[in-house]
Amino acid sequence: MAALSNYIENKVVDWFLRAQAYAPVATVYVALYTATPTAAGGGTEVSGGSYARVAITAALANWAGTQAAASTVASTGTSGLTSNNGVLTYPAPTASWGVVTSFGVFDAATGGNLLFFGALTTSKTINNGDGAPSFAAAALSLALS
Repeated sequence: MAALSNYIENKVVDWFLRAQAYAPVATVYVALYTATPTAAGGGTEVSGGSYARVAITAALANWAGTQAAASTVASTGTSGLTSNNGVLTYPAPTASWGVVTSFGVFDAATGGNLLFFGALTTSKTINNGDGAPSFAAAALSLALS
């Protein structure tokens, strides 16, 4: 399960309660971390060895509605929870990435603003020559609560 970053919490407050414009991003990018970020950012993102964030276009087809995993219609549930509808696959590592402990969701392929972050249920050591790491459908959960 993920938490909101300070950046996106501030954007939601300003948009919803303070009438400040906010345009949602068309694509988010899922990063992997060897040290978990906090709401303020930080952490240690994987780098090198063919690593790149995975892009997911904002669409009903790509993120589940709050009513059920894999749903592709507008949200009607009460959980505030969404998850990826498709498999998210990273490039195969060409160097060791270390022990991946967490993830972050950004508004850019590199740099950018952290939107969500969270620890993995199980950490994973990713070594040079391993198969391409991935999240199965419904394995990456984000919640507004």
